[in-house]
Amino acid sequence: MSFWTSKRVLVTGGAGFLGSFLVEELVREGASRSNITVPRSRETDLRVWENCVGAVKDQDIVIHLAASVGGIGFNQENPATLFYDNAIMGIHLMEAARRAGVKKFVQLGTICAYPKFAPVPFREEELWNGYPEETNAPYGLAKKMLLVQAQAYRQQYGFNAIYLLPVNLYGPRDNFDPHSSHVIPALIKKFVEARESGAASVTLWGTGSATREFLYVEDAARGIRLAAERYDGPEPVNLGAGFEISIKDLALLIKELTGFGGEIVWDTSKPDGQPRRMLDTSRAREKFGFEARMDFREGLKRTIEWYVAARKA
Repeated sequence: MSFWTSKRVLVTGGAGFLGSFLVEELVREGASRSNITVPRSRETDLRVWENCVGAVKDQDIVIHLAASVGGIGFNQENPATLFYDNAIMGIHLMEAARRAGVKKFVQLGTICAYPKFAPVPFREEELWNGYPEETNAPYGLAKKMLLVQAQAYRQQYGFNAIYLLPVNLYGPRDNFDPHSSHVIPALIKKFVEARESGAASVTLWGTGSATREFLYVEDAARGIRLAAERYDGPEPVNLGAGFEISIKDLALLIKELTGFGGEIVWDTSKPDGQPRRMLDTSRAREKFGFEARMDFREGLKRTIEWYVAARKA
């Protein structure tokens, strides 16, 4: 029998990008598909207390992935929405789970919670040593309050809530909407469309000097599953791949893999976002044996192939 045999699991956001891969991961590891509940936002608005109470009823484990998210532009236009939606969903859901006697609560945080100038690689101990990068701060702080809640609930109620900090994710099924997508799908879309239209150039935001780390979505799903099985501690844990790449080098790599032959123009009037991002991933390795497996170039190829095929479908 696996850890997941007979477990009743609520996966919020389970129909989304990461959530769909996590549900598949749980089923592969022994969970019964009929025991996994995936609330859909159009039917179950988790900003509403009564909906959270109903969602957690009779569940053994709650994995809270649902979030309101976007790239830099979306964050700049919707700071209040991002703060309220993410804070209220998590606060309601965790309290409802505690009252319902849920045995374990897995809360997904965000790398946006780290201070703007945190030493690289980001170590979990640095989480409170400064204010987040401004364009991401309302979202990052809302999610960080759920770490405070998880630790407070553990201290006062003995509630087994754990908190994971994933780095930027990418992979097939990602969000390619230009108004809310993150950097990899945004770049893939731009370069594929530019190649198809025969455009001479592609204009990208910022200077290209900022660095990012990326975790393939299937690796992330495996990391969350391992943490749910093996980790019961109060301290937050980074989930990452342990490397960084500049946005300029990322753009050049995606340009090559998509076959775009034109030039890249950098619009330096637009923000770069946080200057550098890379996680120290040693705690995840030590606490529950997680290490990323996917080669970055191969992961990008698979993502591009999925996107091109999905556009033709």
